[in-house]
Amino acid sequence: MEDEAHSQPPQQFRHENWNLFVLALQSVVLRVGWIFKTESVIMPYVVDAISGSGWMRGWLPILSRIGQSVPPLIYAERLRSHSIKKYPLFLTAVGMAVPFLILSVLWWRLEDRQVAWMGPLFLVIYFIFFSATGVNQLAFGTIQGKLVRPNRRGALLGIGGILGSIFAVIAALTWLQDWISMPNYDGFTWVFLFNGVAFLVAGLVSLCCSEHAEESSGLTSYKMIEPFANAWTVFRTDQAFRRAGIVAMLFISSLLVFPHYQWLGMNVIGTSSNDLIVWVIAQNISVGIYSPLLGAVADRFGNRLAIRIGLFAVSFTPVIAILFASGYFPDAEKWYWMTFVLLGLTPVLMRTILNYTLELVGPDRHPQYLSTMRICFAIPFVFSPLVGALMDWIPYEIPFIGVGLLVLTGALMTFRMSEPRFSDDA
Repeated sequence: MEDEAHSQPPQQFRHENWNLFVLALQSVVLRVGWIFKTESVIMPYVVDAISGSGWMRGWLPILSRIGQSVPPLIYAERLRSHSIKKYPLFLTAVGMAVPFLILSVLWWRLEDRQVAWMGPLFLVIYFIFFSATGVNQLAFGTIQGKLVRPNRRGALLGIGGILGSIFAVIAALTWLQDWISMPNYDGFTWVFLFNGVAFLVAGLVSLCCSEHAEESSGLTSYKMIEPFANAWTVFRTDQAFRRAGIVAMLFISSLLVFPHYQWLGMNVIGTSSNDLIVWVIAQNISVGIYSPLLGAVADRFGNRLAIRIGLFAVSFTPVIAILFASGYFPDAEKWYWMTFVLLGLTPVLMRTILNYTLELVGPDRHPQYLSTMRICFAIPFVFSPLVGALMDWIPYEIPFIGVGLLVLTGALMTFRMSEPRFSDDA
């Protein structure tokens, strides 16, 4: 394995503290916007306002994962050729903002949001947003790999997580509850507008990074199939990456039931729309708690241990949700928010896995390895529409328990992963 901290020239880290501040601030602004579109609560609620069908909720995870994996893979080579990485980071943030600004205008103009074409159009816009998000996250990971040393990336994760949670919760308490409580779902006009503005501001913040130009190797022409072939080569030939990729696929299967936690609470346990804000806040506060904790573990002991701890915890989340819905707990609707506390581990673990990926190779190959890992994140989502349909056809306990077992298997498989920072082969 290459030692990143020594393979990069010293000038990369000359402004590291400033860049840590800028990247943390950018993460905070993104988190404030993100709380208004959480995939476990807000977006499924929007889909229920449009359609209410399980199959449509089932499309949300697969569209988000394909968008966050295939476009980054295709763009990875072009990103590598950019001598300044903050410009793609800015432009993709703008790409995240535009879909929500369009949704805001559409929602404002429509009185009946259940018109036949609204559902398909929403899914298309949702996919476009996550395509921009995927490339934005690839650009963030790449510029982080360029400007921040490995043993400080956990600190960046922690700072962005805890401050992001504080400001996101303040924003949600100030506006979100009133907006989602408006009659006829009119408040989503403002929710979508807030999303768009927040993502645009995050893009502007990223321009403040102090980044020196790299010597560009130029962009070589390649066929559309080539990025996928290169990703397969990475997965096939790099054992350390392959083990991590399999763990990532097992872990990410937990997102297959993400849109259905909201459904389970409101339709089985008997919660109300007033509980949505509690769930959103619980999930975001937990992100702020987990980020510095797992970040500290990752900086001191390596990302492998942080991933292992997080996966064991995530594997219990579906079981806890089922227990709340079983009827054995009195006042379960008052305590169901605890499920969303554990759901907050998911985005932190995704960032931790990507940080682990950065340490497997030198900076020049970061875009390729990060985009390949995102493909690993996406593969389980081919089953997402099926899981959504199963929620309508069979007892809901079966899909929930199934993904819990898959995540538990991934946690056990971390004992086979290597720890590149310490050149320790497990």
